[in-house]
Amino acid sequence: MLPRIVIGVLIGFCLLQPFAYGAAAKPSILILPFTINARDDQAYLRDEIPKVIADQLRKEGGRIIDPAALQLPSPLPAASAALRAIGAQAGADYVIWGSLTRIGQKFSLDAQMLQTYGQAPPKVFFAEGDSIENLLTTVRGLTRDLVIQLFQREKIAEVSIAGNKRIEEDAIRRVIKSKPGDIFFASRMTEDLRAIWAMGYFDDIRIEAQKDERGKLVTFHVTEKPTIRVIRFKGNYVYEDDELKETLTIRTGSILNNFKVQNNIRRIETLYKEKNYHNVQVKTQIKPLKNNQADLIFQVEEGDKVRIKTIEFVGNQAFSAKKLKKVMKSSEKGFFSLITSSGDLNTQELRQDVARLSAYYHNNGYIKARVGEPKLEFKDKWIYITFKIEEGPRFKIGKVDITGDLIFSDQELKQKLTILDEEFYNREVVRNDVLMLVDLYSDEGYAYADIVPHTHEDPEKKVVDITYNIDKAQQVYFEKIIITGNSRTRDKVIRRELKVYEQELFGGKRLKRGIRNLHRLDFFEDVKVNTTKGSTDDTMVLKIDVKEKPTGTFSFGGGYSSVDALFATAAITQRNLFGRGQKLQLKADLGGSSTRYTISFTEPWLFDIPLSAGIDIYNWDRDFDTYDKDSIGGGLRFSYPVFDFTRVYLNYSFENADITNVESDAPDDIKDLEGENIESALKLALRYDSRDKAFDATRGQDHSISVERAGGGLGGDIAFMKYLAKVGWYVPIFWEFVGFAHAEGGIVVGSEGGKLPDYERFYLGGLNSLRGFDYKDIHAEDDDGTEIGGEKYVQFNFELLFPLVKSAGVRGVLFFDTGNVYGSDEDVDISDLRESIGIGFRWNSPIGPIRLEYGYILDPLEGEDQSGQWEFGMGSAF
Repeated sequence: MLPRIVIGVLIGFCLLQPFAYGAAAKPSILILPFTINARDDQAYLRDEIPKVIADQLRKEGGRIIDPAALQLPSPLPAASAALRAIGAQAGADYVIWGSLTRIGQKFSLDAQMLQTYGQAPPKVFFAEGDSIENLLTTVRGLTRDLVIQLFQREKIAEVSIAGNKRIEEDAIRRVIKSKPGDIFFASRMTEDLRAIWAMGYFDDIRIEAQKDERGKLVTFHVTEKPTIRVIRFKGNYVYEDDELKETLTIRTGSILNNFKVQNNIRRIETLYKEKNYHNVQVKTQIKPLKNNQADLIFQVEEGDKVRIKTIEFVGNQAFSAKKLKKVMKSSEKGFFSLITSSGDLNTQELRQDVARLSAYYHNNGYIKARVGEPKLEFKDKWIYITFKIEEGPRFKIGKVDITGDLIFSDQELKQKLTILDEEFYNREVVRNDVLMLVDLYSDEGYAYADIVPHTHEDPEKKVVDITYNIDKAQQVYFEKIIITGNSRTRDKVIRRELKVYEQELFGGKRLKRGIRNLHRLDFFEDVKVNTTKGSTDDTMVLKIDVKEKPTGTFSFGGGYSSVDALFATAAITQRNLFGRGQKLQLKADLGGSSTRYTISFTEPWLFDIPLSAGIDIYNWDRDFDTYDKDSIGGGLRFSYPVFDFTRVYLNYSFENADITNVESDAPDDIKDLEGENIESALKLALRYDSRDKAFDATRGQDHSISVERAGGGLGGDIAFMKYLAKVGWYVPIFWEFVGFAHAEGGIVVGSEGGKLPDYERFYLGGLNSLRGFDYKDIHAEDDDGTEIGGEKYVQFNFELLFPLVKSAGVRGVLFFDTGNVYGSDEDVDISDLRESIGIGFRWNSPIGPIRLEYGYILDPLEGEDQSGQWEFGMGSAF
């Protein structure tokens, strides 16, 4: 409801002259729907008569306001004051309304025209006709009478301001458009009044217009609002005064604006409702003071905390209340409500629950089902919610046809439809089939293919026949690809990931894949895609707007293990070096028994083809329990895409390791390695990675197999063959819960002509294998009982990931880890796996991914001094 504005108008029209209106001075006219007192089949005249009047007045120079854009009350008020208010709010100079009454073959047409500016009564117009066929002629005749009365104006002789004390007159005049010598328009007066009101300084504005021999004398009478001296609160216990003041948008010393006060009342009430105080009521008291000041007091009646007691359904027969409640996000108060927030009322979620319930019924064959708006009943501390449901009959799938423009055979297309696998009609499946067909056609260049599923219901047989009608339109080519927002990343880095090219046929799947590639680069906070029509009907302009984010990071991590005691890792990484997409990293790993420095560089598109190449150089000093290893090494890395989401990798590594301080109880193979040893190895791997994100993935797969050969023709003192296999699946479960299943295993075998060192064998335990166990805690033993690495291992990890603080990127994780390591003379025994469970937190922080996880050992062995531990680190999981 608009603030009170009193407009007093004293108008004397004595010497009115007709005036021809130009484009800059058109009177605005609001024509309301007419009342039709005739047969029902003539109800269309309700809008047709105003349309005829509007067309004629528009030709005469009037500016017509579309009533469809307004929220008109129904029925329309009869009082002139209410209609004048509707017109003023719409910015109209005049409001026209009326009625058509038909008696037999005759009819009468009544119209009224009201000037929104002033207090003059409406002018009445009347016309009759003998036959409804003459209605158009009669309407046009009545409109001519309106035109005669409507298009008359006078000039403004003087504009003055009255009533202002604190606000300078020049400040008010700056927002007034009407000037002496201008044509006098009521709409311009309304605009000026709104402009003055928008200044926010006045409690009341009144316009007075008088006439003398020079023309119109216009005076703006203003009453200034008081300023707020003090803001106080009464009755608040849940929130402190300072907490309530933080949510306010008004401050002491500001103008007392009633609209802003009401807005702040709603803000306070919303704050309380967020804590389930749904009965809260906030009122205000304004205490006037001298010098046009006032104290503003918010009186809060908090009421009791309210939660959902019961959710009931009326009319449900097919599904139990228990099953329907599982579909909803709103829930009844439970035992763990303080943790789970069960019983909290979120009105927005409750409205969405109506849609969820409707969709559930429609997806299970109940295509006539209707779910009414929930009825909320507040009693004391409880909310009782009732849904009224009309289920209707359940419909099965009948005939399914595909018609229209078929670029594939009918049989080929039907084989791709999943609705044929359904017994009952499922709206979601039909929608997915439409999307599948749209993607299918878009991959062939038909970017504007229109696919509409038509359904025919047979109430007697209770079946639904579905016909997918296809209008393929014409094939479309990319005319231009425009990239914006990239101030640092080079255009070619973005273009090479898009998989679509200029002057090429449109490809929907390739475009989606390209956008996914841009997200996977992790160079951008946001990627927006927009397509517009090109210079011809068969061309399209693709616009890619990216929002870059920092790609240079300093990351760190740390933890505790029985080997390294306290350890820390730090890295400086630039993932988009010089905007070329290159990666440079300097990394240091520092621990009680290990120090490693690494520098690595990666060029993802060598020679401007998707050939990734990289180089690594490191210096690694490691103090093991029974020996020390100081090594310098490096390697070359190459990879190339061979299939969709699949790359082949070829790595060569070289290491010079100096084994010293070998103790008597060290493994025999370590004793044999004392001194300097050269390792030269070649590794070949194949990896399939369709994850949507490298960290915090929600869907996709990550599988790899590899074989590594050291020694032999490659030279060196070390010789072995190592085989590894890893699989991983990310699966959306429900809402925003994601399941992750991971498994891996490996075998290493020594080769003739060289040695298999212990540090090339397998150990398990730690943050990236079996959590809860110490690093290398799971191992094999030699014949003397010495702890050594195994030659075989298996590892399984299962996780349930869920959002905790979605806006901050914080997720929780529940996990189960299992696995074991086996010596050369042992067989892999799945029944003899070590196990742990745990909980953790993951945060995709501005400085990099952070993990904090606690693992609890389910099967501690005799002599193990702990059942679990916390571990902290940065980086991706597994």
